[in-house]
Amino acid sequence: MEKIYFVGAGPGDKDLITLKGYKLLSQADIVIYAGSLVNPDLLDYCKSGARLYDSAGMNLEEIIDLMREGAEKDLLVVRLQTGDISIYGSIREQAEELKKLNIGYESVPGVSSFLGAAGALGIEYTVPEVSQSLIITRIEGRTPVPKLESLKSFASHQTSMAIFLSVQNIDGVVDQLLEGGYPADTPVAVVYKATWPDQDLVRGTLEDIAGKVKEAGIKKTALILVGRFLGHEYNYSKLYDKYFGHEYRDSI
Repeated sequence: MEKIYFVGAGPGDKDLITLKGYKLLSQADIVIYAGSLVNPDLLDYCKSGARLYDSAGMNLEEIIDLMREGAEKDLLVVRLQTGDISIYGSIREQAEELKKLNIGYESVPGVSSFLGAAGALGIEYTVPEVSQSLIITRIEGRTPVPKLESLKSFASHQTSMAIFLSVQNIDGVVDQLLEGGYPADTPVAVVYKATWPDQDLVRGTLEDIAGKVKEAGIKKTALILVGRFLGHEYNYSKLYDKYFGHEYRDSI
């Protein structure tokens, strides 16, 4: 029985799928892709005759039935999901159902949209002496978040933050971040469809970003990046400092 491959499709640009992911996609007999999020141009990599299924309108049972059918027939099945499958990928429930059926699976990492967004902005989340941590999170909505993981509680750290699945409630995001401790002049960037052809960037601060996002008409498929790493303050790292020696280089 063939195993199932969960493949991270990358943030949008079809060239940002990994080489391993590309090879699997080009060889797949069945591809179940997240049509509401995955760039359809990625399907150009599929071979002629491959069976393609958009999971946007499917429920869990229907997805698992397709996987089981393919595995039982020794077909190569790829579950193609946006970004990297380990972040808001909803693969745990699929994996657990496959375990019940004694069907093996393999996870193939992808490039997450928070990395694509950083590339679009040309920034680094971990600026020396400004921020050395990155919080990846979301605001509560129809899907709740644990009480200890509210934006307000995370904001107390005032570190770099990448907020997924929340731009539709930009006012609530701003309110919680301000209540939690970020100053009103904290830099914010909203990246719509990072690395896609219609990518859009909106920059501001917690004081004005909500209005700018609404003016741009951004209501979904965007990341909110918050923190001083987006500002003009920076420090050079010690890594290449000629006065700082380490295992591979002596100091002057």
